[in-house]
Amino acid sequence: MTHVITEHPYFGVFVLFALTAVAFPATLWAARFVSRKFARLDTERLKLSIYECGPEVTKQPNAISAQFYLIALLFILFDVEIIFMFPWAIDFKLLGWFGFAEMILFILLLAIGFVYAWKKGALEWHSIK
Repeated sequence: MTHVITEHPYFGVFVLFALTAVAFPATLWAARFVSRKFARLDTERLKLSIYECGPEVTKQPNAISAQFYLIALLFILFDVEIIFMFPWAIDFKLLGWFGFAEMILFILLLAIGFVYAWKKGALEWHSIK
């Protein structure tokens, strides 16, 4: 190859994409480097001081229960599965009995997953198994 093909209509877009792919991480790295150099590291006493009123602040480990994340994950999972029912409801007559059978199977699989999570205790807030 003796020459580079630059006549393609999207060559400029590709070049901009490649430059962005290099410039964005470089900018993030530079911002991180500069902020770490200029950051004040002696603010621990200031963070623990009382602001106007309230009890004395004590350091505590921020232990968030994994049960919270499990319930949030299950909520998102079931929420996204419910969203899949909207296109089916719009084209219900067009899909006919085959679409109805597919949705019944989908709801059945969704119910099996829900019952499984329920039996494992994933939906109980104070029970961690």
